[in-house]
Amino acid sequence: MTRWTVAHDAGRPEGRPCGHLDTAGGDEPPAAGDGCAACLAAGRSWVHLRLCLSCGHVGCCDSSAGKHAASHAAASGHPVARSAEDGEAWAWCYEDEVFLVPVTGGRPA
Repeated sequence: MTRWTVAHDAGRPEGRPCGHLDTAGGDEPPAAGDGCAACLAAGRSWVHLRLCLSCGHVGCCDSSAGKHAASHAAASGHPVARSAEDGEAWAWCYEDEVFLVPVTGGRPA
């Protein structure tokens, strides 16, 4: 189980909170699998993948043409997604617009 907290500078002014940390906990959803299903169905490629921490939906990042992770967050009300890229340990709250980092040993990683 991964717990998340707002990154130190979060890409925003110090102290900006995230009201959705409770939706970003619990059991990790499954791995990203084959990629962004919407892009695959449309025959498109993507830049990076994001994994919804509420339901496991895999979508492409905002640098991709489809921006399917952001679309999923808006349509589903699931605001937090983590990077599904190897070696990356961070998440993003689409609603509060803050970066999140995993908490390890009671402190942010």
